[in-house]
Amino acid sequence: MERTFVIIKPDAVQRGKIGKIIQRFEDKGLKIVALKMLTISKEQAERQYSCHKGKPFYPTLVSFMTSGPAVALCIEAKNAISIVRKMLGATDPINSEPGTIRGDFSVDTKHNLVHASDSKESVELEEAIYFPKSEIQGYHFSLNEWFYSEKP
Repeated sequence: MERTFVIIKPDAVQRGKIGKIIQRFEDKGLKIVALKMLTISKEQAERQYSCHKGKPFYPTLVSFMTSGPAVALCIEAKNAISIVRKMLGATDPINSEPGTIRGDFSVDTKHNLVHASDSKESVELEEAIYFPKSEIQGYHFSLNEWFYSEKP
């Protein structure tokens, strides 16, 4: 199994989209192993987006991510990173297909509702910023028996 990290951004929280976004992950059959609402600190945002430091949009990005409550979650599934990123749609909602989270609910790049890790390295970095290992839940997820069973 693979894990990925997702943030439901402050704009999604303000628009009342937390439940709809989480519902999509659950409807897909993904296992949520960590979940919390928080206001992201400046330090957390700077660590998460350190790869963008020095770019013109960096200060605005940090300011936006710390502007209000967000929801952080870790999701586990076979191919979790690519599945979740495909569900989110393109970063620019103009290029997001209908049926994706951004394609259905977002209208501009700054307010594109969600962030998801793009690699195993990103997952490790981002997950550690928001969740101590003790907050990641390991539990039996019965859907895995249906999805990943080798039985006919």
